[in-house]
Amino acid sequence: MAGEVDLIFERLKRLVAEAGLPDVEESTSYGNPALKVAGKSFVAVKNPETIVISTSLDDKDHLLEMAPDIYFQTDHYVGWPHLPLRAALIGDEELRLRLIGAWLFRAPKKLANRFGRQPRS
Repeated sequence: MAGEVDLIFERLKRLVAEAGLPDVEESTSYGNPALKVAGKSFVAVKNPETIVISTSLDDKDHLLEMAPDIYFQTDHYVGWPHLPLRAALIGDEELRLRLIGAWLFRAPKKLANRFGRQPRS
């Protein structure tokens, strides 16, 4: 089980690096591997099947409606700006977009604004 979680965490780190997200630190959130910006977790690996991303409640509702096979919610997450997703069902491109969104949601405004002005390759 730890091996699968490690593989998912490596995937998250690779996609964050590809997206060029600055000031990301490896950490934990509730004992799970997590990536943080300015001390705030924006993504964590909950278990071998589940990644949890930070997102606004509006975006959360949109994603749940858009792709209920990938995104889901348990009672624990209702009303909170976190969204579980099925790691095996999300492609790298979509996951990279969600990671950028989660990072922007949690990053300090100055850092987020600076990232938003960088040219993307």
